[in-house]
Amino acid sequence: MTVSNDIPDVIDSDETEALLRDILERTETTLEPISPQEALDLYLEDKARECQQATVRSHRSRLGFFVDWCDEQGMENLNDLSARDVHEFRVWRREDLNVTSEKTQMDTLRVFVEWCETIDAVQHGLFKKIKSPVIPDGGNVRETTLTTDRANEILDYLEKYEYATVEHLTWLILVETGMRMGGAHGLDVDDYQREDEHPHLKLVHRPDTETPLKNGPQGERPVSITSEACDLIEDYLKNRRPDVADEHGRDPLLASPQGRLSKSTIRKYVYKWSRQCVVGLKCPHDRDPDECGAATDLDQASKCPSSVTPHPIRRGYITRLLKAGVPVEVVSDRCNVSPVVIYEHYDIRTEDEKIQQRREVLRNALNESDG
Repeated sequence: MTVSNDIPDVIDSDETEALLRDILERTETTLEPISPQEALDLYLEDKARECQQATVRSHRSRLGFFVDWCDEQGMENLNDLSARDVHEFRVWRREDLNVTSEKTQMDTLRVFVEWCETIDAVQHGLFKKIKSPVIPDGGNVRETTLTTDRANEILDYLEKYEYATVEHLTWLILVETGMRMGGAHGLDVDDYQREDEHPHLKLVHRPDTETPLKNGPQGERPVSITSEACDLIEDYLKNRRPDVADEHGRDPLLASPQGRLSKSTIRKYVYKWSRQCVVGLKCPHDRDPDECGAATDLDQASKCPSSVTPHPIRRGYITRLLKAGVPVEVVSDRCNVSPVVIYEHYDIRTEDEKIQQRREVLRNALNESDG
């Protein structure tokens, strides 16, 4: 048997040549240091040459969350960005998004990272590792919203049967202020200010003691509350709140005997009381509450089709303000969310509703001017 030492002549194959070029590019490319913010600025400048301004604004808004996340992680050079980092950002961002919005966020990030590769800012091929959720048929619809009527039904029930408990206060804060769950989680007793001319809850970014705000220092703000909310808070502080501090020596407003309520506990309270059967209403899903696992087992409350996470409460609050004709700029300041994001994810008004509200605003403005 004769053994040949000849190497098969396959180097001319298109597939092999492409593979060799890819290997050479990976080997020869030298990344150039650049900060996430600088890369975003260059990207948006490039994008503005080929896209409508509305598209540029949307990309700035979505990618702004990525830049903020990099800042929180201490990532000053995009050269260091890895596939694991991208996944951790996706998990971080997922908290405030439904599956449709998460897909939009990650698809935009993939486009950005692919562009960054053209300026030698990120590892070669990193964009291919960025995953976004698959939207099932019929899944690309408006996000779940807890309506004002349902929120009020829940608060009425809690006021009657669970008055001034931590569960009641948790729901009141989320419904009345529209703040994010993370904001409510980080409130201290001293953040409640009634003696001020305008009673409010003060949101403070405290990353060193594990209660950061979603938008960092830019998310710090006072959020006004009603006198009724003040009465409830004071009854809670006087009669219900356990005398505890958290592991950092701070006095949490939303507290259990173990310390500061965890986010998972806040989420559990929201699941619990957003089930219609537990607040005295008929099940809208034709289920027998005595035989329904979601009704009888608190650990399964999230499986009830009517139950919601905290974010639909926030979405319902913002929607209510918009329908009431509150200017978008005012909503943006109170809820710490950009007008672009409001229009993209929260504004569920019909065109007829928008027209009618504009007419009313103009009519009121003109009448005041004439007067």
